[in-house]
Amino acid sequence: MFPGQRRLAFACFLVVLTLAAGCGDDPPQIEIQQAQSAIEAARTAGADEYAHDELAAAESALVRARTAVDERDYRLALNNSLDSRERAQTASAEAASEKAAARAEAERALGGAAATLADVQARLKVAQAGGVPAAKLAAARRGIAAGDQALQKARAAFNQGRFRAVPPTLTAPIASLAVISRDLEGPPRQAPRRPR
Repeated sequence: MFPGQRRLAFACFLVVLTLAAGCGDDPPQIEIQQAQSAIEAARTAGADEYAHDELAAAESALVRARTAVDERDYRLALNNSLDSRERAQTASAEAASEKAAARAEAERALGGAAATLADVQARLKVAQAGGVPAAKLAAARRGIAAGDQALQKARAAFNQGRFRAVPPTLTAPIASLAVISRDLEGPPRQAPRRPR
């Protein structure tokens, strides 16, 4: 072989080697599918509400992985798909933890509201027997009805799994019931005696 032919053969060999190395890389479709499944599992676990930032980061990493596949940068696609899967799994765990905490807080709020409502209803019965003016009793009944309605609304939210909505639903009604309770707690006014 002549020196020029050797150089040409070596150049052709390098081109073939480069093309073979490029064709050997495959897009990380399995890892991308795993990341997509992990994101869907995180959504099912409530990550949209309870781990929004981590879920958004997982979704963003998955978009970057797909973009890298389109650009044939399979190594970057693999890194982003693995990052996406890991973030989605973290979002699932975070969502489960936050959801459990929100549920416990909602249960405490419901229990406190139910106890307050029962206390005010008991005070109303005592006040009715104790000669409290009718206008005061009517106002207390309206407040109790509003408190009962708010408690039912909060229970419906709890049963739907919207645990974070429960405490705000009960804050104002509980405060109102506490005021009614204090008003009914005072000494009852005696009806004036009629002269005989």
